[in-house]
Amino acid sequence: MRSVIALLLATTLLLTGACDRRPQPDGQDEAGTVPEVAATGGGEVPAKAGAADRSHKGEAAPDVQFERPDGTPTSLASFRGKPVLVNLWATWCAPCIQEMPTLDALAGEGKLKVVAVSQDLEGGKAAAPFLAKNGWKNLAAYADPKLGLSTGLNANLPTTILYDAAGKELWRVQGAMEWTGAEARALLGEAAG
Repeated sequence: MRSVIALLLATTLLLTGACDRRPQPDGQDEAGTVPEVAATGGGEVPAKAGAADRSHKGEAAPDVQFERPDGTPTSLASFRGKPVLVNLWATWCAPCIQEMPTLDALAGEGKLKVVAVSQDLEGGKAAAPFLAKNGWKNLAAYADPKLGLSTGLNANLPTTILYDAAGKELWRVQGAMEWTGAEARALLGEAAG
């Protein structure tokens, strides 16, 4: 039991420390900035937080269970058949909260399934009241209290991933994004392709 608690604590510290920072890939300059998007054999390296990372393009969604809003188990496989935008967030993550209003607005349009999965250790007990308190009515309170998705995807918070109808990743964005803006609309247009 102690090893499980230690693992959860270590994972929480990792996610908390990385919440508002982007990963620091090789090649960053002395100021800590990353070069502009550069094509690399298998994908691209994001130029900045909020830029599309295509280095995982074609990878299958992880086979990890998380909770539906009613607490029953589900996985990303249950969303296959249509494109889905998966957002990993937490109530304590400032960049996550910053992007939530536009993510909620996008979900309300009904053109694309948006699955926002809370990475709070309290699961839906934290996510549902938080969404309600902020008036975000279009996002359902999916929860991953075991942090299986963020760990399985090696993702900091927030991370948003677009999967095609076959459950294959098209791109991911780490960091907050304005999901109803022109840049996001262009990226989301790839869901139809």
